[in-house]
Amino acid sequence: MRNRKQKAVLFLKIFAVIITICIVLLFVFRDSLLQTAIAKIENKMANDYDTKLTIEKANFDGISAVQFQKINVVPNNADTLFSVEKVNTKINLFKLLFGTIQLEKLEMKNGFIQLVKNKNGRNFDAFLKRNKEDNSPSENSNYAKSAYRLLSRVLNLIPTEMQLENLSFRMDDRGRKVALTMNQLQLQDEVLSTTIDVKTNSFTQKWNIKGTANPRDKTADLKFFNSDHSKIIVPYLNERFGLLSSFDSIHLNIAKIEMESGELHIDGFSSIANLTLSHPKIASKEVVVKKALFDYHFLFGEHFMAIDSSSTIQMNEVKMHPFAEYSTEEDTVYKLRVAIPKMKAQQFITSLPKGLFSHFEGMETQGNFEYKLDYKFVKHKPNQLVFESKLTKENLRILKYGEANLSKLNSEFTYRAIENGVPQRPILVGPSNPNYTPIDQITPYLQKAVLTCEDPSFFSHRGFINDAFKQSIIKNLKTKKFSRGASTISMQLVKNVFLGRKKTMARKIEEILLVWLIEDQHIVSKTRMLEVYLNIIEWGPNVYGVTDAARFYFDKFPIELNLGESIFLASIVPRPKRFKNSFLPDAELKPYMHKYFKMIGGLMVRRGKVPATDTNGIFNSVKVKGLAKSMILAVDTIAPIIEEDNQ
Repeated sequence: MRNRKQKAVLFLKIFAVIITICIVLLFVFRDSLLQTAIAKIENKMANDYDTKLTIEKANFDGISAVQFQKINVVPNNADTLFSVEKVNTKINLFKLLFGTIQLEKLEMKNGFIQLVKNKNGRNFDAFLKRNKEDNSPSENSNYAKSAYRLLSRVLNLIPTEMQLENLSFRMDDRGRKVALTMNQLQLQDEVLSTTIDVKTNSFTQKWNIKGTANPRDKTADLKFFNSDHSKIIVPYLNERFGLLSSFDSIHLNIAKIEMESGELHIDGFSSIANLTLSHPKIASKEVVVKKALFDYHFLFGEHFMAIDSSSTIQMNEVKMHPFAEYSTEEDTVYKLRVAIPKMKAQQFITSLPKGLFSHFEGMETQGNFEYKLDYKFVKHKPNQLVFESKLTKENLRILKYGEANLSKLNSEFTYRAIENGVPQRPILVGPSNPNYTPIDQITPYLQKAVLTCEDPSFFSHRGFINDAFKQSIIKNLKTKKFSRGASTISMQLVKNVFLGRKKTMARKIEEILLVWLIEDQHIVSKTRMLEVYLNIIEWGPNVYGVTDAARFYFDKFPIELNLGESIFLASIVPRPKRFKNSFLPDAELKPYMHKYFKMIGGLMVRRGKVPATDTNGIFNSVKVKGLAKSMILAVDTIAPIIEEDNQ
């Protein structure tokens, strides 16, 4: 026993001597090692990034402190990317012995990072090139270990003590300039504070960042606000993308970054107050969110990255629990689940962002509802898409309409189409208009032809067709663009009467919500909806409603239209202004239309809409006689694509 103890003591003594020798050698040759390391970095920058790195002076100060003076990074034939006058650092020697670079202290003075884009290119392009060693398939990566390793490296480079003076971030994108200048940043005893002077082509501001940060415990709690308590304007986005955005303050909290049982957990929350957005693609008005909170719980595993369902997103008073996952174990799989717990309908209405859904402003409701969405997409099995949307209501009722008086569809009202932002001639929708045609005076042929082409299950669905949504999503994902919609006649009617044709993100969501209310609350009957739809939709240049259409093309009343004429009118609903593409110069239908007529006629027969005998000679029964005949000119013989345009 004594011999073992003596051997252990001897081993420790030898180990201590070896460590001492290593430290002495490191101390003696440290400047030489430092210059060698700098030379390697300079060569790598020159060879791999076509960039010149210069350091005027670099030396050790004491055992673990390093001083640098006048560091410059200049890509060849481009503007300076990085420059700093003075850098003092202190490295954790114990960590360094195990191969980890961890900064304990950092002082930096008089420097800048500069991103420039001009007619000659960008001064940072070389650093965006992907390293050939990083081309291994992402499926072979362990997301948890990779993310934890990256975060640890970044946090190790953030010292526990920091003093930064007169450092700036500059950007010049073809004359669109932004400069963020940090006068002084201090991190001492976990307390962080700084002010940032912001200057752009159009405004100047002074921002404050205050809070706590502990890079070793991997925690932080920071608040971001304007010095004069006015709204912070986000720079560059307006000049580059036309997006005006601002907010009162941001609160960012990182509570936990830990590996547990092979999984990386990142927990915390972020919030933003009075977020304001303005862009024509978002909404026609300025959008304001008073309060938004994201209580996040991120998970990283060997083959997946996820937002855990214990996370909470809050927008004003609406709370929802999201679950999102990206996994690559067997196939690339995307999952999304959203749950809004039971809440008061009125609370939901009043929590909608101001300006986003203007037709709901002022609406009063009673009752409760809850909502669940389940989505799953497998990359190599797109046809197995899962898309389930379920809203459960409890005594839900509208007490007062907002800007959109949905019940007006039941009475006489004036409709004006909007073309390129310009209101067209007013159309009185009701008996007072001699051109208005009640549903019983519209030939069943036309009703059934339009339903067959546009919305076959109109009288049975509740405003939406889930399978159509699924097929639309599948096609859009396959083509990687928005190539197919899933609009029903209910959705087209709401769009035309209440929302107009301006395509914004808000309009599409608002359209869905309004349709759901009309259908769920039985505000308008299906028959009335179809009647209004046929009396207002566009059928040609300045041709609105079925009466105008029947007269314009065939010099008939709507009740007199035959099956062929009805199928033709249904065929041009998606592209009414291109009606001439269907005709030869002599006003006869082009031959390719024969196949289309046969397909629609066959569908109508199989669905029991018309007897087979009615389809005999339908193609030849279309003879243009009205004003349209004089407008038909020679056109390209390429057949137009028959597709919906009201998505």
